[in-house]
Amino acid sequence: MRTDSKDSKPVDAVIEPAGGRLKIYLLPNLFTAANLFCGFLALTRIVEADLSSVHFPDVIKEALFYILLACIFDLLDGRVARMGGYESPFGREFDSLADIVSFGVAPAFLVHRVVLKDVFVAHPEIGWFIASLYVICGAFRLARFNCLAAMEGTGGGKYFLGCPIPMAAGMVASLTLFMLWWDAREFRVGSWRYLLPIILVFLSAMMVSEVKYPTFKKVNWRTQHPFVKTLIIVLFIGLLVILWRKILPVFAPIVFAVYLIYGFVRPFISRRLQREIEVDDEPDEDDVTGSSSRT
Repeated sequence: MRTDSKDSKPVDAVIEPAGGRLKIYLLPNLFTAANLFCGFLALTRIVEADLSSVHFPDVIKEALFYILLACIFDLLDGRVARMGGYESPFGREFDSLADIVSFGVAPAFLVHRVVLKDVFVAHPEIGWFIASLYVICGAFRLARFNCLAAMEGTGGGKYFLGCPIPMAAGMVASLTLFMLWWDAREFRVGSWRYLLPIILVFLSAMMVSEVKYPTFKKVNWRTQHPFVKTLIIVLFIGLLVILWRKILPVFAPIVFAVYLIYGFVRPFISRRLQREIEVDDEPDEDDVTGSSSRT
């Protein structure tokens, strides 16, 4: 162990958390564990998928479902942590470790297995590079997020700096699901499959960019007119549950694409409209986040 020459204190000593005890909260970390579990299941199904089998599309769809389910768990863990006051450095680090598996490695491996492997048959190293670029940029984005959170403290941030990795993974998964849905209806995918590698590179760049994306942390669940909004939400969820097999392959890519495009459009719309879209009642600031304890 190294020591500083001035005060002879260990440089590599472990710093004890404030209060002498590490805070680990059960409920939000259960959601994070579920996120990680879904990412592992997605990887398992991708590895087990047999390209020569007629069931290959079904296995891939199952892997895509696990990735999208991980997105839901990732959304819930942060909301539960903030609503219950359960934010902690441990939760932030655990969340990032889960995210790099579920939203970094799993989507990259999926696209390589389904698309890149066939697109770059003559030069497979190009496919490896594109997939690894996505994983590296995702890890870089998570590391930057954690560093900003540590510097600025937890909570209060209204913006993500760069596209959040769950949104990038959701975009990849939903587009792959759409391509499988399109192909199952005997429409020719053809040259459209070349679009996915381009989108993967674009998402890699967006994750490490400085484009601001809303966190939607200022959503007011205690609305003054709850009846109509509750009814709309219930009907919408019910419609998704009943018709999810038919509408999810088309609906999901649209949702993720709108969020992705919004980051580019946002600087050109008024502050008032921004606050209405982002459900934010506070004055706008230039406080770029990384300060939430969860991605």
